[in-house]
Amino acid sequence: MGTASDAPAAAAAEEEEEEELQQRTLVFTYGTLKRGFSNHPLLQDLAQRGDASFVGAAVTASRLPLVCGPYRVPFLLNLPGEEGADRVAGEVYAVTPRGLARLDELEGVSRAHYERLPIAVYLAEGGCARVDAVAYYAHRDYAAELWRRSGEKGYPEYSHAVADGYIRRKDRPQGQTFLEQIRIFVSSRS
Repeated sequence: MGTASDAPAAAAAEEEEEEELQQRTLVFTYGTLKRGFSNHPLLQDLAQRGDASFVGAAVTASRLPLVCGPYRVPFLLNLPGEEGADRVAGEVYAVTPRGLARLDELEGVSRAHYERLPIAVYLAEGGCARVDAVAYYAHRDYAAELWRRSGEKGYPEYSHAVADGYIRRKDRPQGQTFLEQIRIFVSSRS
């Protein structure tokens, strides 16, 4: 049993935990970070460290293109309303600033692979509440080219069937940067 002197310490710890929760960013994942896919262990690691927690399944509020690039890597394109786009299914996580930095590193934000931008999504549970989150979109420098290369047809979900043929980063050719691999992909014929 605690004493009266424990109450201020407990209140301070509870306040600190609440403040940390408020500092979390909701992140919409639609590809390899989802449960059951190759990069999900990063989110599991972040969860074990207290830097991420699963919020729930979600779908984008807008119709957005979801395409596969080189090595069946998924890319959400910031091209809302394109004919052939769908409301994309995924998952939402609440992530601390430290966890967000690790996700930014994985997604190559500083190397212009992806860019983290706002997105509105509907959570599947709780009456389909609309929430504001962020997502990792294909970088604007090549997003339109990926859309053209895909035949302007996207997927409603990065499922295991869509991901069939995905090649992990460590198993890809090492003599080229990811941006070079994207440039080769978008300039080639399907």
